[in-house]
Amino acid sequence: MDTICISPIQDCPRYQELRVLYEIALALKGSELGIEIAFEKTLSLLKRHFYMDKSIYYALNDENNELEVLSSVGLSKRQEVLATYKVGEGATGLCAQFLEPVVIENIHQNILFLNKSCSLKKSEISYLAIPALSQNKLFGVLGVSLTQQSLCNIEEMVTILTITASLMAQSQQIYQTINDEKKRLKEEKLYYKEEILKQNEIIGHSTVIQHVLEIIGKVACTNSTIFISGETGTGKELIAKAIHNYSHRKEKPYIKLNCAAIPENLLETELFGHERGAFTDAKEMRKGRFELANEGTLFLDEVGDLSLSLQAKLLRVLQEQEFERLGGTKTIKVDVRIVAATNRDIKEMVRQGSFREDLFYRLNVIPIHSPPLRDRGDDIILLACYFLERFCRRHGKERTLLPDAQMMLKEYTWPGNIRELENSMERIVLLAPSLHVNAQVILSVLPAKTKISTKEVETKADLEELERQAIIRVLRESGGIKLKAAKKLGITNRQIGYKIQKYEICMQEYLE
Repeated sequence: MDTICISPIQDCPRYQELRVLYEIALALKGSELGIEIAFEKTLSLLKRHFYMDKSIYYALNDENNELEVLSSVGLSKRQEVLATYKVGEGATGLCAQFLEPVVIENIHQNILFLNKSCSLKKSEISYLAIPALSQNKLFGVLGVSLTQQSLCNIEEMVTILTITASLMAQSQQIYQTINDEKKRLKEEKLYYKEEILKQNEIIGHSTVIQHVLEIIGKVACTNSTIFISGETGTGKELIAKAIHNYSHRKEKPYIKLNCAAIPENLLETELFGHERGAFTDAKEMRKGRFELANEGTLFLDEVGDLSLSLQAKLLRVLQEQEFERLGGTKTIKVDVRIVAATNRDIKEMVRQGSFREDLFYRLNVIPIHSPPLRDRGDDIILLACYFLERFCRRHGKERTLLPDAQMMLKEYTWPGNIRELENSMERIVLLAPSLHVNAQVILSVLPAKTKISTKEVETKADLEELERQAIIRVLRESGGIKLKAAKKLGITNRQIGYKIQKYEICMQEYLE
């Protein structure tokens, strides 16, 4: 009877090779979470099992047509930077150019091995460069250095590495697709967010701004004249536009005129238009803003800058809904809803005689006060984050506000209101030295003479106290839930945990 000898399958070289490929496939399965880590695991498996000296994955940079080290085992960071090849340069570049494996059996005697990383060792004898292809598209090159101890002959090694390179290319393609999709969704989300905000226009949850929105909701669908008061830069025009958008006139014209921006001698023709020949340069008839706004809304900004003579003519239009063009005799009837605004103290102007009392009462049918930014509390942070996100997208940057920066923004008086905040956020996006914006960055962009209303923040201790108070405030708002608080602050759960420990904040006080 013949004797049958059964060898363990684990001792079979082919089994070992298939086992390595299986482990590589598992390593690459999670590449969408971090391709560098997955590739490093893959290269480590190759190096360890086949006794390679170095294993490197070069990714193709489509912008400059160069092969750059994406991941390596056996190279230092400095050597990775040095090991960059143009397509067609050396063995690695030729592999990318012709999309075929390049084998150098003796790297010490072949000029195609350029050793740009300056890492060649005596123990290395051969170099293999394999194109990483997916759907016939080149994503990179897999390069390995073999030693005398390396298992497999060259042909077998090329086969194994070709399979591995193909798997790595597929993973890279999936990773890029996911990243592109994430970027697209982020941009799409921001686009729709901006579009929604454009429809509503007014951002804020504070009591004072909710009161404004409540009034808008009540009066928008009427034909009553609206008079908006408030400091410069508080968003008076946004209120006017919101009134128009929520009214039955929303499909009709919305016309605006800044009375302070036009010289007095031109303002009359801007408002009422002129006939041909009305004055020297009047070569043709021109409609004024009242005619253009017929059946719609006319927003008169800085109405307090009108001269007394123009105030009288405006009063007539408000009373009779009619006027004549400059140089004309034909009376023109219009149906226009007037929304007026000013940053001046109109009541004081009435007392001084520089603004007609009867016009004031005609305009002030529904008064709306646009609150200054300093009175809007947490709206400051809401607006700051909105502008920050918008300018990051515009300039291709990433920025996030740390707690001490948020506290600093809330402490500042904002004499220029929303317009100043918007400009400050753009400066921060462009000038901040890193991703995380702290209080010192805020201080650097605010005017030197008007820093903080309640106290000057000069020392590190002051900044840390601001950050501590900001964290406490958000923890209180979040019911002591760290994850929720971290999300509000724009930092990680680990970061907020570190800061809670650093500032010795007692969590028990804020748990609901």
